[in-house]
Amino acid sequence: MDERAALDALATSVPAAGDDCAVVDGSVLTTDMLHETTDFPDGTTRYTAGWRAVGASLSDVAAMGAEARAAVAVYAAPELDERGLRAFVDGARDVCEVCRAEYVGGDLDTHDEFTTATTALGRTDDPVLRSGAAAGEAVCVTGRLGRSGAALRLFDGGEHDRANDLFRFTPRVAAGEVIAPHAGAMMDVSDGLARSLHQLAAASDCGFAVDTPLPVADVVQEIAADPAEQRELSVFFGEDFELLFTVPERALDTAREAAPVDVSRIGTVVESGVTLDGDPLDDRGYTHG
Repeated sequence: MDERAALDALATSVPAAGDDCAVVDGSVLTTDMLHETTDFPDGTTRYTAGWRAVGASLSDVAAMGAEARAAVAVYAAPELDERGLRAFVDGARDVCEVCRAEYVGGDLDTHDEFTTATTALGRTDDPVLRSGAAAGEAVCVTGRLGRSGAALRLFDGGEHDRANDLFRFTPRVAAGEVIAPHAGAMMDVSDGLARSLHQLAAASDCGFAVDTPLPVADVVQEIAADPAEQRELSVFFGEDFELLFTVPERALDTAREAAPVDVSRIGTVVESGVTLDGDPLDDRGYTHG
C-alpha cells in the first residue's frame, strides 16, 4: 500500500484522525516523519532539514488555526556527528522562533539513512476542521505555490544555496490564527493543491470550482518555461505548506486584511466535483510510498 491507502485502511480504527492535527482538550497535536531518500534531495543542509521537518509539523498546527506552543524531533543518522546535529537543532529552533513556539528537545538514534520524526503542539479552543466548507463560500490560499517544486529542480541542477533557501518555508501559523475565526474549513497544502482540494472536498462533502490564474511563485516561471511544467510544479507537486481554506463571502475581505501574508481567492465551493477552469482536476499529488 502507499501512504494514502494505508490511511484509508486505518480510518475506521482511528476515527479521531483525519484532520491536520488531533484535537485533545483544547490542544492540537501532530507528528510527521521524513527520510533522506524521499524528502531531502542531495544538497539539503542539516540546518534546512531541521527547519523543514519541524516546519512541516508547525504547518499542521497552522492549519487548525491554533497558536503554536512547542515542538520536538527525533534525529537518526548513520553517524551522529556534532556539526550536523547542531545544524539540525539550529534549524528546528529557528523555525520555532519564527512561529513563536519553543523547540524543547527530542531523541537521538542511529539509522541506516538520515531520518527525522517531529511532533508539534498547539493551543486553541476553536479548531478549524476540514469538514466545515459550505457551498457558496470562497476558496482561498495563502502565499504562492510551487516553491518546493522549483527547489527540487534547483537541487537537481546543483544550485544548492538557492534550493535550500526555497526549502525553508515559513509555516503560516500567524495567518492561520487570524483566518480561523472566519474560515469554514482549512488544511495545509502539503500534498499539492489538487490533492488537497480533493481531500477537503471529501471531508466537507462538497466540491470546488477553481479558476486560473493561480498564485504561483516567480521562481516557478523562471525555472519552467513550459506552462504545463509550471502547472505540474504549482498544482500537483506539493510540499509548499501554504494554507487552503474556505470563507463566507461576507468575511473574505476581513480575512484578507487580517492575514500577514497575501491571500488569493482561487474559486468557489460548489455542491460536487473538483474542477480547474471548468475541467475535472485530477486527484494527484505527493504520496509517500
